[in-house]
Amino acid sequence: MVAYQYKFAKVLTIREQEKAETEIAFKESIHVFEKIATDLYNLLKKKEDTINAQNELLQKGLSIDHMNHYSKYLETLEKRNELLQKEVNQARAKMNWFEEKLLERTLEVRKFEKMKERDYEFFKEEQNRIETIQLDEISALKFQNKEIR
Repeated sequence: MVAYQYKFAKVLTIREQEKAETEIAFKESIHVFEKIATDLYNLLKKKEDTINAQNELLQKGLSIDHMNHYSKYLETLEKRNELLQKEVNQARAKMNWFEEKLLERTLEVRKFEKMKERDYEFFKEEQNRIETIQLDEISALKFQNKEIR
């Protein structure tokens, strides 16, 4: 009996490696997105806390210097907020891109695996056909040898 050898085994291996690499990159992009999104959340929380503190101090009476200080601090937080929003959007886009690539790679690997399954089924059928032919030939030879004797 002949051992089964898939003709696209190397291609399948390469596609599986590409899928694994893309999966790692996708997971890394998720991690980066989560980190940036967490930074943005913390910044927004800090901004909210600062505004609340400023409002409390305004009710008690706040000097102009303190008001200027809070205003500049809030402007700084707002600028940082804008930067982080851009970074979050970029990280989200990158994450989505890797997700699409991972989906493409997964589908490609599945196609090759399906082809391998079909090829293996065809191989088994062919081996069974060859075995049947060989058994028929052996039976015919035995029958022929019995008639000759």
